[in-house]
Amino acid sequence: MANQATFADDSMPLMSGLYSAALRMTRNPADAEDLVQETYLKAYRAYERFEAGTNLKAWMYRILTNSYINEYRKKQRRPDESDIDDVEDLYLYRRIGGLTGSTLGRSAEDELMDLFGEAEVKDAVEGLAEHYRLPVLLADVEGFAYKEIAEILDIPIGTVMSRLHRGRKQLQKRLYDFAEARRLLPDPEPACVGADCDGE
Repeated sequence: MANQATFADDSMPLMSGLYSAALRMTRNPADAEDLVQETYLKAYRAYERFEAGTNLKAWMYRILTNSYINEYRKKQRRPDESDIDDVEDLYLYRRIGGLTGSTLGRSAEDELMDLFGEAEVKDAVEGLAEHYRLPVLLADVEGFAYKEIAEILDIPIGTVMSRLHRGRKQLQKRLYDFAEARRLLPDPEPACVGADCDGE
């Protein structure tokens, strides 16, 4: 069992990351601050039940995520502005699965990702359905493993894998459609004609 007297020392190093995650979830700085404050209050009250030596970060993120799901999503707060410029999203989202399929190498993926500005990537992620967006954020931005995400969201690990796969596919399609609409994609290879098709 953990000791409430050590709660501040143990949990304060996580505050910056929790606030960034809360900002991505709520899309509003004031709501993010409220969510983090609520998370710390709940965590402090329950800290004696936290098993010392286990993953404090995952435990805190689970409280944060549950608080968001129970309160903020219920209220359907959808502010008009997204003020998350201080988050280095473009670099982090480059870790998300290939944009034109798994057959491309890493360098090709990087080239395609370079076509997008930070705003386009943020819009694509924020446009994901909530049950896909949270696993994508926890995996590809926060760096949690499947098992940790399953514990944070309180869903089976198979569901995590399925939602991540579908969420990444939706993200891939949104970004591909954006690139196609703006003619950012390279021209396709010309079809072979005549003798060239026979390999001569």
